[in-house]
Amino acid sequence: MDELLKDLERFGDLSSAFTLLDMTLVLGLSFVLSLFVGWVYRYTHKGVSYSQSYVHTLVIMGTVVSLIMLIIGSNIARAFALVGALSIVRFRNAMKETRDIGFVFMAMAVGMAVGTRFYLLAVFATVFMSAMVVAMYKFNMFAKEVRERILRIRLPVDRDHEQAFEEPFRKYLEEQRIISIETVRAGVQQEVVYSVVMKKNVNPKDLLEGIRACNDNQKVTLILGQQEIDI
Repeated sequence: MDELLKDLERFGDLSSAFTLLDMTLVLGLSFVLSLFVGWVYRYTHKGVSYSQSYVHTLVIMGTVVSLIMLIIGSNIARAFALVGALSIVRFRNAMKETRDIGFVFMAMAVGMAVGTRFYLLAVFATVFMSAMVVAMYKFNMFAKEVRERILRIRLPVDRDHEQAFEEPFRKYLEEQRIISIETVRAGVQQEVVYSVVMKKNVNPKDLLEGIRACNDNQKVTLILGQQEIDI
């Protein structure tokens, strides 16, 4: 009988190791701090690749990590069991921006700090790292003027692209180099993609008009913000 009781105790609920206040404080604080991280990400985001679901993921991840750390505690066996369980998970969604990875680790670090009950450290780290990100955004740190642009030109397949635009290129561009050439519209036209650097004080509209004059008004595209969007 005693052996049976001992076996039943092994399958008992271990939630009593935490008080309701502990669980509420850990999950509530990690949720609030993760919300703050998500707000900082939205405020400092540039470009057109903003995703609401990604911000939701940051909040969920921060809260879930705090729960995981609370469950693990100082139990090594649980830690190894968690590693084994998570090793079968595969993430195939590529990050659109490199800074997104930093926010993922930031949310995870906040969740780990709260889950291990370093509450003051979690609050201080969240405020400090958020202030750091906002400062870099506000002062535009490490910004560099990108003068290279992507130019796409369509022309008949029998035209020589090297000579067709020699005049407008010499007039409006400092340098240009071919990135790719491909046929489009069932082989009737060819599309040439250039990397170009415009001369100072040149209006992009003047460049496009000059190219169209040599191109029988075929399609010409000048991409001005390729450093912030996917092309």
